[in-house]
Amino acid sequence: MRWEAVVLYALPIHPQATNVSDTGRNETRSVATHIPRSEHSISRVNISPNALKVLYRLKDSGYQAHLVGGGVRDLLLGREPKDFDIATDAHPEDIRKLFRNCRLIGRRFRLAHVMFGREIIEVATFRALQQGGDGNADQHVDDEGRILRDNVFGDIEGDAYRRDFSVNALYYNIADFSIIDYTGGMADIERGVLRLIGDPDVRYREDPVRMLRAVRFATKLGFRLEPATEQPIEALAPLLGDIPPARLFDEMLKLFMGGGALANFEMLRHYNLFGQLFPLTEQSLTHEENHFPLTLISRGMANTDARIE
Repeated sequence: MRWEAVVLYALPIHPQATNVSDTGRNETRSVATHIPRSEHSISRVNISPNALKVLYRLKDSGYQAHLVGGGVRDLLLGREPKDFDIATDAHPEDIRKLFRNCRLIGRRFRLAHVMFGREIIEVATFRALQQGGDGNADQHVDDEGRILRDNVFGDIEGDAYRRDFSVNALYYNIADFSIIDYTGGMADIERGVLRLIGDPDVRYREDPVRMLRAVRFATKLGFRLEPATEQPIEALAPLLGDIPPARLFDEMLKLFMGGGALANFEMLRHYNLFGQLFPLTEQSLTHEENHFPLTLISRGMANTDARIE
């Protein structure tokens, strides 16, 4: 398969290793791989008509418009996407002016929701890669390195590098139907590897929920965790204690009510994540009698999966 590679200025994966000029421009370069329509499997037939409406209106209004994230990943894997998310250089207020059926949400991440009945198309403005210590009022990081708020707009390159996993950082460009890959996500999909973008220790500290997402995506996709992505998880598991309960609850629903409860349960225990979420249950599991209560929980998870399927 022959792909066209274009060299572009890009924000680096590791900001610490970057030489920044007096003008603030990063001196590193990155190779963006452009996969033309003839060399990938995504067809507009499989994209939500409402998502296409949003993409085309953004494009026709002079903005960049890309399908991004899990929708692109799932289409490449031959799966039916649950959601269709869009990334653009239009700012949230610009998006709201284009769509009467739009509302802006979020404080940590300012997003636009374009509503078509029960279907919501989420539109996000390209964001800049987090640069620690830059003093920007719109970027807040706590003492543990966790991002509390991030509303600094950027370009598609920085947006790609600030995403979590390489397989979620692929952009389907509605202008020419190509896929843009800055982080090696296409190769990781072909290899069946889940790889965190950047330094895993830093990225998990920025958002500890990424450890739960690593488990969920690995089991959902049948991918293996790349060694560097896997290595810090057990040591950093206690950071989940700082996450708001409402956000953890949302992740629990995705982990245990999506058809992969048993696999997620076993993988969470393997990386010491389950004990951080359910310490009393984990404690009881360390005192088994005739395989109880582990067998009970495992069978309950398996039955839940069977009902959902």
